[in-house]
Amino acid sequence: MPSDCNYVTKIKRPLPQGNIDVRDLKIPEQRHPEKAHRPDNAQPKKPSWIRVKAPGGKGYAETHKIMRENNLVTVCEEAGCPNVGECWSQGHATMMIMGEICTRGCTFCNIATGRPDTLDAFEPGRVAHAVQKLGLNHVVITSVDRDDLEDGGAEHFAQTIRAVRHRSPKTTIEILTPDFLKCAPEVLETVVEARPDVFNHNLETVPGLYPGVRPGARYFHSLRLLQRVKEMDPAIFTKSGIMVGLGENAQEVKQVMDDMRAADIDFLTIGQYLQPTPKHHAVDRFVTPEEFESYEKAAYGKGFLMVSATPLTRSSYHAGDDFAQLRAARNKKLGLA
Repeated sequence: MPSDCNYVTKIKRPLPQGNIDVRDLKIPEQRHPEKAHRPDNAQPKKPSWIRVKAPGGKGYAETHKIMRENNLVTVCEEAGCPNVGECWSQGHATMMIMGEICTRGCTFCNIATGRPDTLDAFEPGRVAHAVQKLGLNHVVITSVDRDDLEDGGAEHFAQTIRAVRHRSPKTTIEILTPDFLKCAPEVLETVVEARPDVFNHNLETVPGLYPGVRPGARYFHSLRLLQRVKEMDPAIFTKSGIMVGLGENAQEVKQVMDDMRAADIDFLTIGQYLQPTPKHHAVDRFVTPEEFESYEKAAYGKGFLMVSATPLTRSSYHAGDDFAQLRAARNKKLGLA
């Protein structure tokens, strides 16, 4: 996920090399010290169906202002989502809690890697204030991986959900969580008991590519995490997504679909992988819109309630509209429509 941050974030902490006191996260070598010595991968020219307009306009500026006034981090900026201009112009933003530095170093991701700061106890309240100020009907809250925390940040997620519920009781809440891989199994209950409307955790890619793409994670652990959410509270919608163009084939993608349905996942997203920098995982190829249509048709055939499969699909893209369709699809399935 490439980055197009519009501001400079400086963190006073020594780099692993120990020769700089201020870390500037706009400099790739300081943002990704773990990737600094990797060989460069060529970045192919994007096809016409990938290109988007540069962000701007009144709505975009107002959303940016609210984010900065509340000292909030958004994954839209940190991960450089190509849809940031469209979403922010409509007042939609995905909040990223627990800081902007991740304890993992996935080869596809542009989130900064390193040692995070301590949790900010006031952050849940600031997120809730921003949601209220933006007048959101649906909010997506995600986070970095926090392997440094005993509960992986589960309680912080729960506090944020509760704070948003208190300020904006009519707002539906979607969370996109880490895998809580190094935590006790019970921490998942903390998040589920806070009752988000949608629990999203991305598998990211096919299992055969995990060692090179998502080395700190485990495919079947992530799959089981989503299955456990549905077992704990069947009313919560579960959601997961993968990127294509990393080197997978269609058969592997369809096997992931089958695995997700076996875990009773409701909503599948599939989008094109875009290489953030030459140090990141190479783009194997650009998947055509026709192939995405084929994936969408196959996924609906396997029983997903909702599928979003386009080159520019991201986990949070059109999340509010998608949630309304997701709820309507379940009501129809249950005969409540």
